[in-house]
Amino acid sequence: MTSIYQHFRKDEKEFIDSVLEWREFVENSYSPKVTDFLDPRQQYILSAIIGKNSDIKMSFYPAQESVERKRCILYPDYFEPSHSDYGVTLFEINYPQKFVTLEHRQILGSLMSIGLKREKFGDILMNSDRVQMITASEISDFVEMNFQEVGRNKVTLEKVPLDRMVHSSEEWREALTTVSSLRLDVILSALYNVSRQKVQTLIAGGVVKVNWRVVESPAFEVAEGDVFSMRGHGRSKLISIEGKTKKDKFRIAAGVLK
Repeated sequence: MTSIYQHFRKDEKEFIDSVLEWREFVENSYSPKVTDFLDPRQQYILSAIIGKNSDIKMSFYPAQESVERKRCILYPDYFEPSHSDYGVTLFEINYPQKFVTLEHRQILGSLMSIGLKREKFGDILMNSDRVQMITASEISDFVEMNFQEVGRNKVTLEKVPLDRMVHSSEEWREALTTVSSLRLDVILSALYNVSRQKVQTLIAGGVVKVNWRVVESPAFEVAEGDVFSMRGHGRSKLISIEGKTKKDKFRIAAGVLK
């Protein structure tokens, strides 16, 4: 019997085990299960394991394509999820806009510094001067009480309805290309139009991340749903692997942040 684990990376075993537990819970209890916030690679793994032909249905929120980190509800046929079932709270960050500019990394750092685990909050949304963040409802009171500074700037939080969620001003450019292999250095060289040698130097320097974790091996094999960042070059993601050409190259669809 083919093991489900062989289709994924070794370091993804723990997450796969969680998915299998969630599936078993829904099957046995015949009730819904809400996950923490999942990154795009975890969403891909969850979708691959649950499958479209399963008795269990699944739904991700927020639904906007531009939002990366989402919560998922796994549920039996009879259940119809509503927005409140996902346990998502939206905060507007109020700050002195005339004098201060908030940066994504500063907000992320402030959230981590109050002791939050990354899986308990979603995207930080920035559009012009408006800044919002998405958190799990079960920790929203804690966040409201403890999130008071970004950098050295005082901020306040305001809970706002989910239908007032701003669209991030980030724009993704879709890239369709062919590559000789799925090695990390090959993929990043193609997406950013820089030499493999330069990419390898950056990887060795510890400034390349895959799914928000530093990867220092140029030969690391990428997979669908992976999100990359390379210092000085921004972020990108592998949307799908479209098969092979007659010359045995991989056709890939990717997104590159403009």
